[in-house]
Amino acid sequence: MKTVAFHTLGCKVNQYETEAMEELFEKSGYKIVKGENFADVYVINTCTVTNLSDRKSRQFIRKAKKLNKDSVIAVVGCYSQVSPDEVAKIEGVDVIIGTTDRNEVVELCEKAKDENEKINIVRDIKTYKKFDIININEIKSKTRAYIKIQDGCNQFCSYCIIPYARGPIRSREYDDIISETQKLAHSNFKEIILTGIHVASYGKDLKDICLIDVIKGIGNVEGIERIRLSSIEPTLIDEDFMKEIVKIDKVCDHFHLSLQSGSDSVLKRMNRKYTTDLYKNKAELIRKYMPDAALTTDIIVGFPGETEDEFKETCDFVRDIGFSRVHVFKYSPRKGTPAEKYENQIDGNIKNERSEILIKIGEEMSKYFRNKFIGLNLDVLFEDNNSDKLSCEGYTTNYIRTKIEADDSIVGEIKTIKIIDSVDDFLIGKII
Repeated sequence: MKTVAFHTLGCKVNQYETEAMEELFEKSGYKIVKGENFADVYVINTCTVTNLSDRKSRQFIRKAKKLNKDSVIAVVGCYSQVSPDEVAKIEGVDVIIGTTDRNEVVELCEKAKDENEKINIVRDIKTYKKFDIININEIKSKTRAYIKIQDGCNQFCSYCIIPYARGPIRSREYDDIISETQKLAHSNFKEIILTGIHVASYGKDLKDICLIDVIKGIGNVEGIERIRLSSIEPTLIDEDFMKEIVKIDKVCDHFHLSLQSGSDSVLKRMNRKYTTDLYKNKAELIRKYMPDAALTTDIIVGFPGETEDEFKETCDFVRDIGFSRVHVFKYSPRKGTPAEKYENQIDGNIKNERSEILIKIGEEMSKYFRNKFIGLNLDVLFEDNNSDKLSCEGYTTNYIRTKIEADDSIVGEIKTIKIIDSVDDFLIGKII
């Protein structure tokens, strides 16, 4: 049997697309092996968010060729979309696919092998208007399933290469989303996570439809018990949106609201489309309708020109909002973005210091948020059991990891748990 190995860098969208490509290979008679193993074909699904991402992509390409010098190497995704000529110069690359046409990956790899030629089908993404459907019919996880509903981004933040890699916004047809959801429900999945490059923009390229319509439609699918949103822009949240959301009892009280900085002057240099006052208003609106909602976010420290005062503004703002989790990233210049050419690039040691400070603040807030639920009853969807078989882990609706003593018979089930303690990053509970 022919074998194929994948290596995936980057976001949840990339992971979704890798799983879909794995399924295409399996249907064509290939066996999936781990990325470090000998294989006939290696597919590297690349990320290009930072220059470091590009370097990691190149490292995995070269490593794959060393594992089997006669293998076919296919490079797909954001790095190959933005820099196809650069990828083509890497020794051993046989197939180059950007962020479209991944459903042709099997045929292209076999053609490259049979005809001993290099194939490059990277399109000009700037004018691309089609949402490429690459469905997953056999989800490998047990409890939660991602559905990609949207691609592309029109925001053009000054630090971000993604609009150049993914192109303009393209929304998936409503009926196709519902059809995939029904298949997942039939396969006993309890939770659906809506993902995309800029989920909040869903429907802006279609007529008379928006994100709330998709959420309502999924809410009507029998068997689906939870709907969770991936990262969204704060501008999506308004009174009408929240009024509709709370009518759908399957929607999880967890919002990953992108922030990036708590300083208005930095947000302006980043070309973000909101102020801290607007952001705070959105956070308060969420908590008005969902008092126990988890608010998680991303923060970039060390953006060009970020002063000590601006960093302090971010720290104060993060504390003021009271996030349940903060993902901290050190700014990394990305070639091809406006911010790369900004003056006053921040020293790496300063970035490290600021990152450590903000991570500590985030950990303090996470602990405070978890501790609020000690003594309460929460519903937990269990999705994993530890190797010792003595405990099982899952997530509450507001995305708190919870552990109980149990075997794997409850994996895939939602149980009401009495929370008795908080240890490390977990709530500890027992079935009632």
